[in-house]
Amino acid sequence: MLNFTVGPVMSSDEVRKIGGEQTPYFRNDEFSEVMFENEKLMKEFVYGDENSRVVFITGSGTAAMEATVMNVFSTEDKVLVVNGGGFGQRFADLCDLHNIPFEDIKLDFGEDLTPDILNQYADNGFTGFLVNICETSSGVHYDLDLISDFCNKNGIFLVVDAISSFLADSINMKEQNINTLITGSQKALACPPGVSIIVLDEKALERVEKNPVKSMYFDLKDALKNGERGQTPFTPAVTILLQINARLKEIKAQGGVEAEIKRISNLAEDFRSRIKDLPLEIKCKNLGNAVTSVYTNSSASEIVNTLKKEYSIWVNPSGGQVADKMFRVGHIGDLTIDDNDKLIDALHDLEKRGILK
Repeated sequence: MLNFTVGPVMSSDEVRKIGGEQTPYFRNDEFSEVMFENEKLMKEFVYGDENSRVVFITGSGTAAMEATVMNVFSTEDKVLVVNGGGFGQRFADLCDLHNIPFEDIKLDFGEDLTPDILNQYADNGFTGFLVNICETSSGVHYDLDLISDFCNKNGIFLVVDAISSFLADSINMKEQNINTLITGSQKALACPPGVSIIVLDEKALERVEKNPVKSMYFDLKDALKNGERGQTPFTPAVTILLQINARLKEIKAQGGVEAEIKRISNLAEDFRSRIKDLPLEIKCKNLGNAVTSVYTNSSASEIVNTLKKEYSIWVNPSGGQVADKMFRVGHIGDLTIDDNDKLIDALHDLEKRGILK
């Protein structure tokens, strides 16, 4: 199988080897040292402040999204949500569920967030900002510098869901004044799904400390307290955390976060340049490096299913209004230019067969 989805993705041999080993006991100094190293490397890779903290939650990215909304915002906040697809809507739904006052910036599917749109919300008393910086459902990547500047000028606490952008696009918590950043194990970290990660700066830590949370599992105060000894409040996904450790060290040994971003960027540029010869279209003008949304006049679902069944190549299907018009190709995980060759060859073959036209 060759996996071009946006998560879970292809893993390196070292990561897969750890997944085949027996899961060790974890309430000991050995596991604590692993967790301390995971926190240190995560802070380094997102350019977090020395006093920032990292929480590892056993749960999908949505678990981290919900934990963040619950812990850094309250009924006294007024939050602005960028809502341009399925994941932006999820933030809106979480605010609604937890009674966090909010307004959402409604964007059409694949529409970019422009200064003119954003400036309509200036000086309106917003205290928080929530954005999935890569709206993975459409592939659009919002301008993080634009959002950061808006939040700075308006004194707004910034939360960035970088689940599909971490290690694929440049992110700098200090320079871009990101107060909370969210990511997950199954994207560019290229580990199995099951762990989501929250990085909190000092302002975020202050909010967590002051905010009463009616939850046992999602109270970050408890997670932060246990993190001081390199542990988690409840049984974590031990093996995945060991895989994350191996993966973080692998990235550092291969040149660090900027080298990884460059590698993924090269894969994305190579794929996008080579489908120009095919009856396919890239409509989104502001794609990140993690994923390319590809439009077709043929049946997208037939293309996805034929690639899977006859070529052992997985690409992402789409849902909703674009279910049969668009599929998505990921560029994260243990992929190479040679893998791109195989996908491009398969697409050309589908064209010859009349499936892609």
